[in-house]
Amino acid sequence: MQRLARNGGTAGLLRWLAGRADGWAGIAGSDGTVLSASGAAPSGPLTAPADVPDVPRLVAEGVRALTERGALAYSHDTGAHTVLLFPLPGPHDPHAEDRGAAPLLAVVTPRPVAAGLATLLADVLMPLSLCREAEAVERKRRRVDLAESRGREAVLHLLMTGQLSIAQQVAGALRPRLPDPVRVCVVECPGDSRDEVARVCAEADGGRSWIVRCPVYARHLILVMPAEGGREGGRGTAPDSGPGSAPNGGPNGGPNGGPNGAPSGGPDGGTATDEAVAALVDRCVVGVSERVPLADTATGYRQAFHALAVAREVPGRHVRFGAAPEPALVVGTAGRQWAEALLTPLLTHVPRRAQDPGSQELAATAASWLAFSSHATDHLKVHRNTLAARLRLVGELLGLDLHRLADQAALDLALRIRATPAPVCTPEAGQRDGGAAPGHANGAAHDLDEVLRRPAVQEWALRQLAPVAGAAEETLRTWLRCEGRLGPTAAELGISVPGARKRLTRLETVLQRSLLRPPSARYDLWLALRARASAAAEATS
Repeated sequence: MQRLARNGGTAGLLRWLAGRADGWAGIAGSDGTVLSASGAAPSGPLTAPADVPDVPRLVAEGVRALTERGALAYSHDTGAHTVLLFPLPGPHDPHAEDRGAAPLLAVVTPRPVAAGLATLLADVLMPLSLCREAEAVERKRRRVDLAESRGREAVLHLLMTGQLSIAQQVAGALRPRLPDPVRVCVVECPGDSRDEVARVCAEADGGRSWIVRCPVYARHLILVMPAEGGREGGRGTAPDSGPGSAPNGGPNGGPNGGPNGAPSGGPDGGTATDEAVAALVDRCVVGVSERVPLADTATGYRQAFHALAVAREVPGRHVRFGAAPEPALVVGTAGRQWAEALLTPLLTHVPRRAQDPGSQELAATAASWLAFSSHATDHLKVHRNTLAARLRLVGELLGLDLHRLADQAALDLALRIRATPAPVCTPEAGQRDGGAAPGHANGAAHDLDEVLRRPAVQEWALRQLAPVAGAAEETLRTWLRCEGRLGPTAAELGISVPGARKRLTRLETVLQRSLLRPPSARYDLWLALRARASAAAEATS
């Protein structure tokens, strides 16, 4: 009995009792409802269907009789079977006066009742009651854990959509406080070990980081870590990082070192959390962003995800983002004006009905879909038909065909520009912030190509494409021309689909960006190729 209580819990004890009684055992509520049972109703020594008892009816009648009489136990013979009822004691007072409201142990057994069964049932009451209490506490603990997990996921979602003040308000009820600035770390856990890896992460940094179970990828943990514990100058990247090791052009960037950079400090001055986790957990893969402001958590997540794609291919299973500036940081005033003009129909949209999504919800839906593709349903917690309907509306409002990679890249850039603080988007030389772009009296940039021809954007494009040349660039161009689809890409290259996948996997390592899994760098690469082609066309015209 004690062994069953420890290992099998309530269900194990009920199955054991049903076997000892050669009948049925279960737990009934004070209203006669069966709450849990050992299995099918007994047939007793007789096998005719007419002799099979109606257990729910018998139990309900017995509970009513016990309640009316105020008895401590109840036994009732029904011809072929006997019903036995015993109120379960509470955790503190087995003889409490409100025992009529307590659940009951109910047993239906064939007549005659086996010798000693009543004594056995009386002995099992306390272990059974304790098992039920322990299981109730465990259910409450799981609900609390789920509520905290969903709360952290909500805070991360607010950070990813740029709603910093609301995120900080919601996070005020949880621990630790949101750090600022931060590094975002994405940990890919082996198998079903995400909960165990989360515990290792919490112990490795002393509980200073925000640890969130990724709502999109079941094996991913997202850590929002305080930035002061990380490297300031030496950010480890994959071997053969090429131009990715050039100095970062972003506002918080510094020179990027190789994989043997100075070790970053953890809470005790030792190894950084991300490096410690990669070392402690077998087959765990870790990607880490640059130091970014808390308001730029979405940028940090993209950087960490790209670093994760590279980390899968290196022996150490740990890579820090080999930086190149965000395109939103180099588009200048002309880019901000272009993005504003493109997004105005979306941002000024007023829904016809109160239950329809508003402009902010539509913008968040578009950003989530561009980042996570079909996985946006998991990120937003919406049905796929709801997602499809919202995307159709976004496309209609903006006049874009969101099935085309070109329009997806344009919308992605516009949304990222909108999420970037205006002073960070450096205006063109000699131009005041907010002034008109050259050649436009009204200050509006008329098309994307005009933005992509800016010198800073051209420099950004060269850095993006510098690692690829020859056959690698042809593979990349073909993949983008085929809208990022493997089947058409393989057909156009004249190779198999697995062969095309292998080429793109190699490109991920070379570019230090994720290509095959969202968030993908395909939008940045399409913009870089378009920028180079636009500059070449202007030079020859």
